[in-house]
Amino acid sequence: MDNQRFRRMAEELVEKMTIEEAASQLLHHSPAIERLGIPDYNWWNEALHGVARAGIATVFPQAIGMAATFDPAFLKREAEVIAEEARAKYNAARAEGDTDIYKGLTYWSPNINIFRDPRWGRGQETYGEDPYLTTQMGNALIQGLQGDLAHEKYMKIAACAKHFAVHSGPEAIRHGFNAEATEKDLAETYLPAFESAVKDADVEAVMGAYNAVNGEPSCANERLLVKILRGEWGFQGHVVSDCWAVRDFHEHHHYTNGPEESASIAVKRGCDLNCGCTYEALLTALRKDLITEEEIRAAAVHVFTTRYKLGMFSDDCEYDKIPYTVVNCEEHQAMALKAAEESAVLLHNDGTLPLKKEKIKSIAVLGPNAYSVKALYGNYNGDSDQWITNLDGIRQYVGKDVRVYYSQGADIISEKEDPLARPGKYISEAVCCAKLSDVVVICVGLNGDLEGEEGDTGNAFASGDKRDLLLPLSQRKLIEAILPLGKPTVIVVNAGSALDLSRYEDRAAAILQTWYSGEKGGEALARILFGEVSPSGKLPVTFYYNDKPLPEFTDYHMAGRTYKFYQGKPWRSFGYGMSYTKFRYENLTVDNEEDRLVVNFDLSNVGNFDGDEISEVYLRYNGDAFEKPKYKLVGFARTTLQAGERKAIKLEIAKRELYSVKEDGTKEIFSGSYTVFAGGSQPDEQSIELSGQAPLEVEIHR
Repeated sequence: MDNQRFRRMAEELVEKMTIEEAASQLLHHSPAIERLGIPDYNWWNEALHGVARAGIATVFPQAIGMAATFDPAFLKREAEVIAEEARAKYNAARAEGDTDIYKGLTYWSPNINIFRDPRWGRGQETYGEDPYLTTQMGNALIQGLQGDLAHEKYMKIAACAKHFAVHSGPEAIRHGFNAEATEKDLAETYLPAFESAVKDADVEAVMGAYNAVNGEPSCANERLLVKILRGEWGFQGHVVSDCWAVRDFHEHHHYTNGPEESASIAVKRGCDLNCGCTYEALLTALRKDLITEEEIRAAAVHVFTTRYKLGMFSDDCEYDKIPYTVVNCEEHQAMALKAAEESAVLLHNDGTLPLKKEKIKSIAVLGPNAYSVKALYGNYNGDSDQWITNLDGIRQYVGKDVRVYYSQGADIISEKEDPLARPGKYISEAVCCAKLSDVVVICVGLNGDLEGEEGDTGNAFASGDKRDLLLPLSQRKLIEAILPLGKPTVIVVNAGSALDLSRYEDRAAAILQTWYSGEKGGEALARILFGEVSPSGKLPVTFYYNDKPLPEFTDYHMAGRTYKFYQGKPWRSFGYGMSYTKFRYENLTVDNEEDRLVVNFDLSNVGNFDGDEISEVYLRYNGDAFEKPKYKLVGFARTTLQAGERKAIKLEIAKRELYSVKEDGTKEIFSGSYTVFAGGSQPDEQSIELSGQAPLEVEIHR
């Protein structure tokens, strides 16, 4: 792609505009300039796990579920599907003269913030708590959405990395909150995924956050936007504000005195496009000498360069031919099914799973998420024309051979927690169904009404954040009514974040985390329950015990957070996930080459099921270092193995992954001893149970 040519074209076009016209193009709903042949355009579109908010589209599992796949190659293919459907819908809408919101080619995804605190409601939109995993998955989505920029003439759609950069709740105070981050935490945790998105994935856009960072609003943060993003990283795309975040400068941060000053300082510091209306004050600001004409035009050049890259003003863009028939086609539906299968994480199993259909005459499917579409789609979602709920999937799988009893059992949340909820009247019915059944499947968890973004419908309890890590009271009552019956009981959890289910692991037969599993979630669930597919997902976040204190939500220091710095024993570790088969790791070797470590080991499927294994490689520096992580993820690979099969696995770890981050944020590879771990989880007690691979020490010299 000829970026320089597109920039020159943008410069020539903006030069022809009056300053009033140029300023008008810096709002997310940009009006037409008919005399220059520029149609009106709405920049606001979403593609977190499918084309969102624009009617029918293929709906994949929520981002946190895709993180659990540890499969960036598949996520890239998923993103290519999203981009294809986005172009198809854009072409169809444009043919009908429809240029409304969610019909364009600039998509505000992915969310590559770090899920540092399990209470954050928007954590479901992320790729988890680890910077390395977030980087790999975020880059895969970006590259899939945008296409092969080195070889293709135009960008397929424009991706946007958000929210730059230190942003992960609390939702209730985000509009005026100041996140204070140390230099070490910035360099080690909050910035790496964004830096790689710019340098390695060539992301076209970056979105600022609502909150301030170290005293300056994110969308006018000179350190972040000017020095780091444009300066150190050399970002060439455009920056967009979060929606109405610039208005927060004067209304909530009290950083400026009014809209003219807010708009001016945002543009001056590199925020080119305003989602909202504050940039309507730019012309007044210009008359007051708060901003220059050159600064307004420079921002306009950035946004029009993107539009040229997308082929919006060309008649030779190959993507204009993509037909609407690709939307939610059979091939894309099959991919949604595979994604849901890969994302499920088996947290506990006493051997009851997989179920044997021929030995079951009746099954009870209970719970508020059993027959719920909301349990499938999470937030920032599209709409499918064929949702398969958990109940639907089980019914379809067993057919007429097995009697299925269904009861909602309980409301998603109880009347004690929500005055608007109906009293729980279904538990006795659920108990009746369970007594009649050979096996019970209880579908519980959360949905987008209980966790999500501040301001979303239903998120009134904690503005979308969670107050604790427990299931809602109504659901706990349902489970406690069923477990004493002594029936083999499988607990299925649809949720976008960590929950403490430890009280059930000694009484339930199995616990399966299926996240917000997308349009085919119920079909995937049934195939896993009955052994058509062995679960293979791994946790992208730590599942803590609810009664163990976490750091204050507003404290952005990483001490005591995530698997890297948490000193206690979690209920389930980051990287944990069981299978129906067993994998063995042997013959670990590490070659210390000039620019990389080459990690080799043999992986065998020594069980009776075919399955996928996610091998995880962790590194620990054994010397003294400032606020040293216990160890950190530096590589992973998903491998498919038939029962009895053995493969040699080779992973190359870039030497930059050996960096230790010092107090001032500088990075250094220390000489000395490092320990390399390779296994089916992180190197804690739970991991040793799963893989048994002994770690290996390596000497590194600078």
